[in-house]
Amino acid sequence: MAERIALVDYGAGNLRSVENALRTAGASDVDVTSDPAAVRSADRIVLPGVGAFGACMGALAAIPGMIEAMGEAAIAGGRPFLGICVGMQLLADKGEEHGVHPGLGWIGGGVRLLEPADPVLKVPHMGWNDVTPDRAHALIVPGEAYFLHSYAFDVADSEHRIAATDHGGPVTAAVGRDNILGVQFHPEKSQAYGLAFLTRFLEWRP
Repeated sequence: MAERIALVDYGAGNLRSVENALRTAGASDVDVTSDPAAVRSADRIVLPGVGAFGACMGALAAIPGMIEAMGEAAIAGGRPFLGICVGMQLLADKGEEHGVHPGLGWIGGGVRLLEPADPVLKVPHMGWNDVTPDRAHALIVPGEAYFLHSYAFDVADSEHRIAATDHGGPVTAAVGRDNILGVQFHPEKSQAYGLAFLTRFLEWRP
């Protein structure tokens, strides 16, 4: 039986592009959903995110039971979970965009403004850049991916940073623990690298 992928719809993600990329990568059953029950029962969960941290967290919290359903599936249930861009950042304890806002707290750390050491480098960090693994991980391999962000995840425990990129200094490109992974880059915009990454996610057995 084909696995069901819950792509969480909370009004803050590039849903159609992510859905299309997941299907191209091999997913046959992608459920774009704002129903906590559908998320709770899914085989895999993808949380996209575009926009400001606080607004995204607020939109997620505004769906009754959604945060609890994600926790039941991913934390209690151990099902593979992928956060993309701001969806990755929401895994943090807090975000500091337009004030301090609490995050999901699944991976310790905070999301702070990017401040490149080289003043020539602009914020947002936009375009293709290297993904350099910090450690071996089933999903993350060296390559180039597409980034678009002004804030970066500063992890509390270096063991939870899976990969970095460089934008006037090291910038977190992927975080993870157990069955949870978040990527700062956009797989749906990262062409062959992104599709290969999503294929690995669909086959991942953490």
